Parts: sequence; C-alpha cells; structure tokens
Amino acid sequence: ARSRTVGELLAPTSPFDKKCGRENWTVAFAPDGSYLAWSQGHRIVKLVPWAHCLNNFLLHGTKNGANAAGTWLPRQSSEGSQKNKPCEHVIDCGDIVWSLAFGSSVPEKQSRCVNIEWHRFKFGQDQLLLATGLNNGRIKIWDVYTGKLLLNLMDHTEVVRDLTFAPDGSLILVSASRDKTLRVWDLKDDGNMMKVLRGHPNWVYGCAFSPDSSILCSVGASKAVFLWDMDKYSMLRKLEGHHNDVVACEFSPDGALLATASYDTRVYIWDPHIGVILREFGHLFPPPTPIFAGGANDRWVRSVCFSHDGLHVASLADDKMVRFWRIDEEYPVQVAPLNNGLCSTFSTDGSVLAAGQEGSLYFWATPSQVSSLQHLCRMAIRRVMPTSQVKNLPIPGKVVEFLCYQI
Repeated sequence: ARSRTVGELLAPTSPFDKKCGRENWTVAFAPDGSYLAWSQGHRIVKLVPWAHCLNNFLLHGTKNGANAAGTWLPRQSSEGSQKNKPCEHVIDCGDIVWSLAFGSSVPEKQSRCVNIEWHRFKFGQDQLLLATGLNNGRIKIWDVYTGKLLLNLMDHTEVVRDLTFAPDGSLILVSASRDKTLRVWDLKDDGNMMKVLRGHPNWVYGCAFSPDSSILCSVGASKAVFLWDMDKYSMLRKLEGHHNDVVACEFSPDGALLATASYDTRVYIWDPHIGVILREFGHLFPPPTPIFAGGANDRWVRSVCFSHDGLHVASLADDKMVRFWRIDEEYPVQVAPLNNGLCSTFSTDGSVLAAGQEGSLYFWATPSQVSSLQHLCRMAIRRVMPTSQVKNLPIPGKVVEFLCYQI
C-alpha cells in the first residue's frame, strides 16, 4: 500500500547550492510535540512550531514553504511574554550540522554533580533546549523559545554524528562522534562533561537511550552495536549479527525491543536484554550473503525509528523508498518514494513520519491500525517491571513468549 502524504516543508533556494551540499542529516521533534527542528544545510537549523505546520497542511494542502515568518502559538505554564508566544527561528550554527536533539528539564531530577554551589543556568520545568552537533566537533546548546545560544561544549575532535538526551528530564546529554568515543554531558551542571565511553573500534554513527534512561545503545562502523549501563557508565554487552556498518538505532516505546539499521541492507529487531535477534527486515531480495553484504550500495539503510504504538517501524534506504513495517509481519505494510533521504523520525504522538531530503522535509501518515489488547498489555506491563522480571512471571510459557515479543 502507498503511504498517504501529509505535507512537506521545502527549503528555500540558496546562492550557495552550487558550492556545497544541502544534505539534511538530522530531524527531531520536541518531547512535548511543540516544535520540529531539522538541518537545512549551509550551517542552518530551522525551528518551527509543529501545530502551525499541521494547520498549514490542512489549510493549504501538502506544500508549504519552510520560511514563513510571524508564526505564533499559545503555550501554557510559561512565564514572560516571549515564552507565551513561541515562534519559529532560523539558527546559524557556524558549521555543518550533523545531529540534533531536544531536551526538557524536570526540576526534581538533580545534577549528578555532588558539589553544586553556583550555576550560570537554572533550568526550570518549562525549559526546552536544542542541542546541535557540528562538523568541527562542537556541540551548541540553544534556548528553543528565544533562539539564543546558551552553551558551547568543546571536547570532541571529530564530527559529532549523533546526540540524545536522557528521557527522564535530567538533561543528561550523550554525544556520538567520529573520534570513536561517546561523551556524557550534564547540562544542569553548566554542560560539564561527566564521562567518556570508549570501546568503539571506529566511527560512532548513532546513540539512543532506553525509555527509562538506564541503558544507552551506540552503533558505528565495524558492525558495532554496544549497550551501556548508564548508572555505572560501563559496557553491558556487544550485539553481534550485522555484516556492515550500523548507522542508526532506537528503542521501542516500552524498552523491550531495539531496532538497528545497517549498510548490510537489513534492519534487525533485538531483545536487547539477552542480545537475541527477534526480527529481520530485509531491503534486498534475495538477501545478500555475508561476504557480499556491503556490496549493494543502492540498498544501504540510512535510518530506522519506532512508532508511538510500538507496532510499527519505519526505515529509509538508498533505493529511494520509505518503508513502514509491522513488527509481526515479514513485508512492509506501506511504502512511499523518497530520493536521497538520510534521516527520519516519528512525531511525538507517532501519527506522522518526517523524513529529510536535501534540506527539505516530507511527511507521511503512520499506518493506522488499532493495537490489540494483548499488545497493549505487553507494553503496559513494562511500566511496572523490567523484561527480566516479565520472564519470571508464574504464567503459561506461551504468554511469557508473547509478552517478550518472541511470538
């Protein structure tokens, strides 16, 4: 089936188009769904209120210029006239932007720094930050509501390829870089770098937190998929199965599954707690043998992400296709065309998939299927117990297998 197009945000033409690329390496939604950000190329990041985009799509059809000015949205629980009227911003980051991540603060989540007497920044509950990872190894932190630069983090020596905030509101930021390291930053401690995670033998392409913020997954060149304990900052295990560089990863909303995308033309769905591959979604038929797994350059998978319902995964590959998969079916349930796509992510509520192409964004509706009561149960049970405890419940074995996504 063909996915329904929701809309598109087209990047403005630029006099620099013929001088340098306009690769759109990253797109992100704010945790509360209020904002959308993406890289337009030429050092530029665009920040727009998401509700305004949806309204424009409904009023004017699918096409919409990405440079419309004077857009305002009401927002609750804010202080000051500026914060009551969040608007879109064009941010010049000073270098090519490779990664973006939104972070929001929860006041009761204190900094891990034990000796805190003075801080430049006091992040309140209504604070929303945007982190941008740059080509020169720097990470810049921006206030989303004002578009002002707050912090400039400097420690990486190569491209900052990916960024992710801990979902618990602690403002712990992890960066993945081509310098083969991951670095952990505490923004509530004025951006202090807390830890360097080493272990990748080559470039690190991506990283993602589990929903409870306890585990970090990182992926990179040399087939690497690592899981880290973020309480002890130690490696939990290495997942083996891919045959080429692994470029993207994301946990399911309940934390029971992990999706990874690789240049070997495959997306794997793992049980990260035991390191077993549960599903394989291939983008080349018949699947390449391991010795030729890196040879199908027109089928490299660039991105993978989980939908809000935990039932669907979206993948983006070099064969000019976006695919929507159900985690319990072998073939895509919907597809859509996209040339030269490099990044994708679901909206916060999971209803829309956004994918980037040459500075512009395109949007499709997520497959609308009602989740079964059984699936809702296996997602809900992890709100009260981790997967390891689910496996020890005194219930029939087949039920345990279903709750652990094994059937």
